[in-house]
Amino acid sequence: MKLRKIILSLSFLFLISLQLHAQLIRDNAASISDSNRANLSTPYHTTLTFFHNLEDNNFFPEKAAFTLNLNGIDEADGTRLSIKLKQVFEGQGIIIRASQIPRLANYQDTTGLINEDIYYFDKDKLPGVFLEKRGSEWKFSAFTVSQIDELHKKTYPYGTDRLLNLLPKIGNDRYLGLYSWQLFGLFFIILLVFVSHFLLTFLVDRVLVYFFRKFNYQQIGENYLLPVAKVVSYFIIAQILSILLPVLQLPVEIWSWMVVILRTLKPLLLTLIFYKLVNVLAVYFARLATKTESTLDDQLVPLLRKTLKAFVIIIGTLFILRDGLNLDIIPFLTGLSIGGVAIALAAQDTIKNFFGSIMIFIDKPFQVGDWITSGEIDGTVEEVGFRSTRIRTFRNSVMYVPNGKIADAILDNHGLRKYRRFYSTLTVTYDTPPQLIDEFVKGLKEIVLAHPDTRKDYFNIYFNNLSAYSQDVMFYIFFEVPTWPEELRARHEILIQIVKLANSLGVRFAFPTQTLHMESFPEKKGLVPVYPSDNADYQRKLSDFLSKELGKKD
Repeated sequence: MKLRKIILSLSFLFLISLQLHAQLIRDNAASISDSNRANLSTPYHTTLTFFHNLEDNNFFPEKAAFTLNLNGIDEADGTRLSIKLKQVFEGQGIIIRASQIPRLANYQDTTGLINEDIYYFDKDKLPGVFLEKRGSEWKFSAFTVSQIDELHKKTYPYGTDRLLNLLPKIGNDRYLGLYSWQLFGLFFIILLVFVSHFLLTFLVDRVLVYFFRKFNYQQIGENYLLPVAKVVSYFIIAQILSILLPVLQLPVEIWSWMVVILRTLKPLLLTLIFYKLVNVLAVYFARLATKTESTLDDQLVPLLRKTLKAFVIIIGTLFILRDGLNLDIIPFLTGLSIGGVAIALAAQDTIKNFFGSIMIFIDKPFQVGDWITSGEIDGTVEEVGFRSTRIRTFRNSVMYVPNGKIADAILDNHGLRKYRRFYSTLTVTYDTPPQLIDEFVKGLKEIVLAHPDTRKDYFNIYFNNLSAYSQDVMFYIFFEVPTWPEELRARHEILIQIVKLANSLGVRFAFPTQTLHMESFPEKKGLVPVYPSDNADYQRKLSDFLSKELGKKD
């Protein structure tokens, strides 16, 4: 019994000693851990601790996790998050320059509205990653820790983060300053780019061309859509590179420049895509313009194309500056707004002409091909631009008239006339008998009624004046033709018929003369023709003319 008690007592003492030993080991481990904790008194020392313990030849992520404000998160997760955070820095191409990190324990950020005990590494690329002072230690803030997984997926999208664990298993031997797995990955990406380029080129040059030819859009496809498709293929390749290259974990000095190039290349290619799409849109609008009667729409299409291209270039440049070169465009836009006021004051006439062109396209006082008159302006409209309108004069010279002046001027648009007036005075000699003049006027009216391009409901043809050397017949008619050349053609046809009528009836046209009367000799005939006194003879001649020239029968 005593032996049993002694054994139980010894066993109890042994168990207690084991517990004390275990507690001692835990305390020693804790003290060792506390002694190994890095100096987190300044942003500089915290940053140094984080990156130094995650180097390839000094990989202690559990020590790097000390720099994270885990806020109740398990230490194992802290180790994993510290590795991911470093991968985020490398994937974003952010260079950490130790000389620029503050070494003040009471450092405050003064760039915000209020001064805070925080330090940003890169406010533009990683605005959610910053150090925060808690007590006497600087750590990555709890907000930063909560964003690490999301930032990691954003930096390595579409499951490429898995390659970060798979590729290093290929090999860690160094060649040309890179690991063997990095060289293998680089070779694979280059091969993928070439294959993608071949497939996309085949798709664009063969498949798309086939469909364009099949649907009878070969010219539009080859001239307008194929250039867009080729730039889209380049954009897809740039997108592939921006997704896969971060996985290689290239030296940050090299990768930081590649990040800038890729980020600039993508908005640049997008700008080119939309720039070329403007041509496709312009072709569509040009087809719509051909379906309208107005020719001013045909001038509006190239102006719209130029405006959209300028708009695309401006917006694309802003995106390149902001997303590619990581520049703050707010001061730039503010400077433009302030400078815009000065430019507007200095370019009042240009702005006036611009709005004048807008009013021309809205009101449509004329269209291309119209003959307009206003003061010194007299000619045919050839082109309407944003600043000026080009007018071809009848001397074959070209007038460039500011649109602001045209918008304010009183215009006489001869091109909008429904009827074109033709007025002339037909002078016949004084020796022409009244009966002949009467038949001549009847013939003139029949000529007007028979012509296809004359206005039939209103015209005036009368014997209305006795001038100094002639008897005058007013010839006042209208042509129903759209253009001046057609009016000249109609005039020509009418005048030819008038001359034929005069020759048929024996009517002589007068011109300014002086007549010397001399005594007639019996053996000489006078120059004045002898007209028959019977009206029936004139009516017979008019009837013969109408049936022969105009195809009319009594």
